[in-house]
Amino acid sequence: MKRTGAWLAVYALEQIGARFTFGIPGVHTTELYDALNNSNRITQVLVTHEGGAAFMADAIGRLTDSIGVLTVVPAAGLTHAASGIGEAFLDGVPMLVISGGPRTDTPHRYQLHQMDTHRFMGGLTKATFRVERHEDVAPTLFKAYEIAISGEPGPVYVELPVNILLLTEEIAELPSFQPPQTARVEAADDIARAAGLLAKAKHPRIFAGWGARDATAELIHLAEWLDAPVATTLQGLSIFPGNHPLHVGFGFGASAVPAAQNAFAHCDCMIAIGTRFAEIATGSYGAAVPDNLIHIDINPAAIGANYPARVGITGDAAAVLNELLTALEACAPPRPPSPGRREQIARDKAAYRESWYRHDAADIVNPARFFDELRRAIPDDSILAIDDGNHTFLTAELMPIHAAKSVILPTDFNCMGYAVPAAIGAKLAFPARSVQAIVGDGAFMMTCMEILTASSNGLGVVYYVFNDGELAQIAQAQSIPYGRKPCTQIGKLNIEGVAVATGAAFLPMNDNAAIAGVIAEANAIARGGRPVIVGVRIDYSKRTAFTLGAVKTNFGRFPLNEKLRFLTRAAVRHIVG
Repeated sequence: MKRTGAWLAVYALEQIGARFTFGIPGVHTTELYDALNNSNRITQVLVTHEGGAAFMADAIGRLTDSIGVLTVVPAAGLTHAASGIGEAFLDGVPMLVISGGPRTDTPHRYQLHQMDTHRFMGGLTKATFRVERHEDVAPTLFKAYEIAISGEPGPVYVELPVNILLLTEEIAELPSFQPPQTARVEAADDIARAAGLLAKAKHPRIFAGWGARDATAELIHLAEWLDAPVATTLQGLSIFPGNHPLHVGFGFGASAVPAAQNAFAHCDCMIAIGTRFAEIATGSYGAAVPDNLIHIDINPAAIGANYPARVGITGDAAAVLNELLTALEACAPPRPPSPGRREQIARDKAAYRESWYRHDAADIVNPARFFDELRRAIPDDSILAIDDGNHTFLTAELMPIHAAKSVILPTDFNCMGYAVPAAIGAKLAFPARSVQAIVGDGAFMMTCMEILTASSNGLGVVYYVFNDGELAQIAQAQSIPYGRKPCTQIGKLNIEGVAVATGAAFLPMNDNAAIAGVIAEANAIARGGRPVIVGVRIDYSKRTAFTLGAVKTNFGRFPLNEKLRFLTRAAVRHIVG
């Protein structure tokens, strides 16, 4: 049978269970888009910018068992999408990046979009492929998918030259896709050692990250068995329910909220699951980790990379935890719940919230009161897309997350502009679930026109734009040591004008009295299939625990002479202005 490469690509994508493709068609991909249009399993989503396409595909990879797929032109399509591809790469999110390519059946040079895409994509993906023969289209896509979802997940790039996509060739047999087998955990001795350390520990603690996203039930079992408080990474906010009495918050070091700092103060044995102890997760490496560290991660290179592990176990979080729980049950009884510990966690959380309530001001929105009402107004399984900025850490510290895999946000790569398109990907994947986005005005400006994609597809996403007229997280990081905030004022943004341009509804939220009513109205509009932009006049004047802790930690590392230089400069500027 004769088939085009485009037909074979669609066949392969259907075989692996792809549900959506995201991109903008171009001269190299017209045949691919035409073939996709014939599929009754895959929905093509036209975006306003390939960067938005990558963030939408990222959301699919984070929230579902499917994989996000980009279909873009080479060169410009890839460079536009690069930020989202890089975010997926550093965050461990599976993605297939498919581009067309210059013809390979002609000797001509300087073709349209001709560049070394593989050299460019090599630093942003787990692997790259160029298909040279029709018979290799499906097997290559199967292999790319297997690499993308195996081990620590990530994006994989496949170039399909235009002549392969357009022209037909005889195909002897269509290959069938065989899902990769789940790797077995081969670590009986290490699991026994870990169980022994946990059984003997007086103050065991749990630190869980994105790698444990499919192990929430096992984490809850382990925490309750050990009666151990649980902190999460930023990316892992939804790994452990925020309304569980052993949940203490994001992080555990000097940049963490008081509940986490106090709960981890005397930790003599830590089990870290699915975390790399990266810079944000540790508050610029300011977290103290005990000698008895049990580190579990699917990527062996992450184990002990920043903090030495007494026991390191490579494997899937859920599989390792199941074996560890079996070993624990064999060597020690469960610890009885400590009412004092749980009450202290609750008191610390309440006191921290009260410190925010005391910061009320007229004609502006208190972040704690906003998140209190948002939590009351949306179901536990609502999906929250968060962007990068000061609002990120406000959300992490003040918004309790109750359901697993209900929060997506950029970390490590930390790309602003993530939330607007990522929320669209989330709503496409789960049209019946409430989807909210928290985004600062600076990040909003980067991808706000993608809301047109939400309007065009009837997607009722609510966008809360925290508007203060500056790049708040950087402005705060500047104002503490420098006493000024150069190049952070973004000017007056007409958020309502963006709503008009993209077909969204607009609602202003200018003070605390407006919070409940505006959230209720926004949710009602969104249920009708229309996106809503809420302009939130947010009060950023109180700094988060993360900001204060990270600045203090970094300043503490400076040599004495540099500390004196910074302090002197800050004092002079404070006096003379």
